[in-house]
Amino acid sequence: MLKRLDDILKRYEFLSAQLADPAVISDMGTWQKYSKEHSEIGETAEKYLQYLACEKEMKEAFAQAETEGDKEMRQLFSDEGYACKEKLSALKEELKILLLPKDKNDERSCILEIRAGAGGEEAALFAAELCRMYQSYCANHRLKMEIADSNETELGGVKEAVYNVSGKGAYKLLKYESGVHRVQRVPETETQGRIHTSTATVAVLPEAEDVEVEINDKDIRIDIFHSGGAGGQNVNKVASAVRITHFPTGIVVQCQNERSQLQNKEMCFKMLRSKLLEKKIEERQAEADAMKGDVKKIEWGSQIRSYVFCPYTMAKDHRTGYEKGDIQAVMDGDIQGFIIDYLKKT
Repeated sequence: MLKRLDDILKRYEFLSAQLADPAVISDMGTWQKYSKEHSEIGETAEKYLQYLACEKEMKEAFAQAETEGDKEMRQLFSDEGYACKEKLSALKEELKILLLPKDKNDERSCILEIRAGAGGEEAALFAAELCRMYQSYCANHRLKMEIADSNETELGGVKEAVYNVSGKGAYKLLKYESGVHRVQRVPETETQGRIHTSTATVAVLPEAEDVEVEINDKDIRIDIFHSGGAGGQNVNKVASAVRITHFPTGIVVQCQNERSQLQNKEMCFKMLRSKLLEKKIEERQAEADAMKGDVKKIEWGSQIRSYVFCPYTMAKDHRTGYEKGDIQAVMDGDIQGFIIDYLKKT
């Protein structure tokens, strides 16, 4: 691993020098080629530089601890060394992820769909909590999560919600979240204190580019309607919500959360292209789940993760065995451990 990282760093430094060379700058073709490669390996190289700096700092701290005569200072250097050692371990895990083979779609933005499953109103409330969980996760990882469409219940639950997630590596980070998520707890709607089990489904689709998917006007129907809120109330007096039906596949997408009909229409086409791209790739590949990170089918009995609030607290990924006892931290967006652990084992 370290040999690969050394080679990547040498290449990165070579490319950095080349991109500053006037002869390369004047040759647009060569400059673009070098610039693309420089960008592709840049994150790995910069992370490895952090690793090397941390390793040097750790060695220096332990060396100071061994030669220091003052007991308090010796302890201080020792503590600093162990702190660096812990940080070094975390950086090593991040580098392992960066060295994994890349999916050509990894750096794309994505469409995130969350739907209530089995469990009635409790499932809708859980789906709403998953929405908030992913919003917190995205905010903490420099991803922009914008709602495209939602269907809420009167109690604050979510029957279904569709988001556009943009930012570097959005699809790579979220693609393995696709599947059934199960919650076990005493619902707010339960009056007798009984434990219920409910589910919600998550689907993550890479955002398609216009050139990848052709949509013929004769294959679609576009409907314009009023935006609606919980209980069917109108929340917009102007008909700006858009629904597109794709006849050949039966796919239906809609968007009502943008400010104008044009924006809603653009978001609908973005969602439709993503769904058609997914279908296109699934048909091309022997296994449909190769596109969704080898996830299980979205159906009961194929849960990828459980969130247990009662009689004990724990969130567990059934694919890897990774678990976290602080369930509230998980619901507040602390799911990076699940994502990293799955990436390491794929």
